[in-house]
Amino acid sequence: MPMKWVLHWHPNTGSTVNTQILNEISQCVETINGVKEGRWKAVLTFYKPILRDQSLAAEFPRDFLGLSLPEEPNKYYFILRGQRLVLEADSSIQVIMDKLQSYKSRVSLNFEGSQYRLGDFQVRVGKVVPSHSENMRGIVMEDMFCRANSLRCIDHPLLTCKTLRNNCFHPSSFNPGPQVEYLPISSINKSRQVMQEFVDIWQEALSKKSLPGQFVHIEPNFAEYGLADQYTSQHTAVQYATVMAQLIATSQSAQAMRN
Repeated sequence: MPMKWVLHWHPNTGSTVNTQILNEISQCVETINGVKEGRWKAVLTFYKPILRDQSLAAEFPRDFLGLSLPEEPNKYYFILRGQRLVLEADSSIQVIMDKLQSYKSRVSLNFEGSQYRLGDFQVRVGKVVPSHSENMRGIVMEDMFCRANSLRCIDHPLLTCKTLRNNCFHPSSFNPGPQVEYLPISSINKSRQVMQEFVDIWQEALSKKSLPGQFVHIEPNFAEYGLADQYTSQHTAVQYATVMAQLIATSQSAQAMRN
């Protein structure tokens, strides 16, 4: 599976997220020749156990999250952050849970917005809102390297996205010739450099907007969840759980300052 980074918007002290900032970010993608491909939506649900004996509450996980991803419509992902567990199930598990009456949804958050193609990258920009509200809780961005393989120049093996800065968003203008071969890019460690360089280029373009904040990428320790170096949708699920924790922490910090 192609490598993906999930970033969240971290507002400057004293500022908050709003629709204007989201619109400015979306316009920035378009100004650097991002081609809009449509809409996307992921749903993160916080579950709580249905207890007949409240004394058993401590035996159930506190942070029990479920996630549906648009690229995996037949799958559903569970994340238990406290226990460092991530599980993949068939999407029908949600119906089974309703019938068993073991857990119920406490709140669901929609991650939704526009999807763009930016050269070899797919960029998703969206808001975080409760499923039955328009009260924005955050802004997120997904960056995915869509090409299944990366380029390596045989004559210059250290050739990277930064070296090809002008071609990063317009790969069709780059004619590598016969001295280029393709290498896998699904390795987290091997793809980290090209992902970081793309984000740096994107942050530079966004900085011209002088917005009150910036996108932040926090890479979870995937090994703690028993995940290997080869990227999967389970890695994406863990990233969403991490982003959600950061959004909650930012919201609580802002609330404390107001009080």
